[in-house]
Amino acid sequence: MHLVGSGASFPFPLYSAWLKDFSKQNPGVTVDYQAKGSGAGIQDFVNHTVDFAASDAAMKDEEMAKVAEGTLLLPMTAGEIVLAYNLPGKPKDLKLTRAAYTGIFAGTITKWNDPAITAANPGAALPDLPITVVTRSDASGTTFVFTQHLVTLSEAIRKTVGMGTTVQWPKTPQFVAAPKNDGVTATIKQTPGAIGYIEYGYAKLTKADTASLENKSGKFVTPSEASGIAALASADPKSDDLRVWIPDPEGADSYPIASFTWMLFYKKQAPEKAAVLRKLVEYGLTEGQKGADAMGYIPLPANIAAKVRAAAAQIQ
Repeated sequence: MHLVGSGASFPFPLYSAWLKDFSKQNPGVTVDYQAKGSGAGIQDFVNHTVDFAASDAAMKDEEMAKVAEGTLLLPMTAGEIVLAYNLPGKPKDLKLTRAAYTGIFAGTITKWNDPAITAANPGAALPDLPITVVTRSDASGTTFVFTQHLVTLSEAIRKTVGMGTTVQWPKTPQFVAAPKNDGVTATIKQTPGAIGYIEYGYAKLTKADTASLENKSGKFVTPSEASGIAALASADPKSDDLRVWIPDPEGADSYPIASFTWMLFYKKQAPEKAAVLRKLVEYGLTEGQKGADAMGYIPLPANIAAKVRAAAAQIQ
């Protein structure tokens, strides 16, 4: 049996490792996954060109209504969105206040030596260099999660940029766009003075420098498994709807930008296919969680994993 999925680039390094191992453990089954971006994955799922999909933005009710077989959204892992940067001299532990990083992505802070940045970094020699802001060119769940956080902090961003898988970034030469998480990562690496938002696993994989961000408690926090787990601690779906968001996590040790990412399944399909997909979910909840932290992802909290396991029985 050959199964195909598509969608989010955010979890791609983890999912590709899972699917390779799952296929090896299940002779006669191969599962392929294309990282196209969350928007493209949802489109493929609605169009029935895949057996499953993945999205960091889950799915909207109106998108789910287009799928006659019924849609099941299961959070399978979680991650942090980090601000990776490329600065001459490679200053370590760059700290960005909430005002600084919202200002950068609003297009109002345009130089690295702006007082809003230097004030939090007294020991760093930050250059008089224009900031190049790298965003996504495709419909992206990473953009959805990042802008959901930004609009929580900044009324100006809510009014001008907005929130979604595609948004209206400032139309100035300092803003450039690249496809998928790996495209943004590569552009940052190639561009002195660049900063952009990527999933932590990509930063870990490429050894990109990442900023410490000020959280809701006023503490500067670096991305890590511990700060990600702290951020997710308050996530508790009150119903069978497993779309749960934490736009600005509580807690002194919480990293400020963290999110679940979902696999999308049809509720009704051929019984043989349904059995393999249920087995895939169980693999993801057990063996799949073990290697997540080493790759820069956050293992699912036990309460979420239990709800996912119960919900997966609906794949028939």
